[in-house]
Amino acid sequence: MDGAVDRTHIVCMVRTPIKSQPRQHIFLREWRQHRGYTLERLAGMIGTTHATLSRIERGQLPYNQGFLERAAEMLMCEPADLLVRNPEDPDGIWSIWERAKPGERRQIVEIAKTLLRTGTERE
Repeated sequence: MDGAVDRTHIVCMVRTPIKSQPRQHIFLREWRQHRGYTLERLAGMIGTTHATLSRIERGQLPYNQGFLERAAEMLMCEPADLLVRNPEDPDGIWSIWERAKPGERRQIVEIAKTLLRTGTERE
């Protein structure tokens, strides 16, 4: 087989589509509604279309860091808030924190420290 190619070992590779995992829920819609913005208004503020914004809210379209930063700026929150914090949950720790006055915040911190130090379960 001088210079001949041995074709007996050629493998045909077929691309198999990878099933996309469902996207983790983000709280973009909740923040938008919390601030009283329509899809159209927030989309215009961010610099995208209302259709794109809607698809991101429903988890049908991915977002990137730049999008999160623009959205957070317009929604007056932090980018991380859009991922983990529901502003409409009145019992959420951050909702309680925002309603607390400075003196109450100090008490909340001290109570939390005590709970962590002593624990809440009896042995």
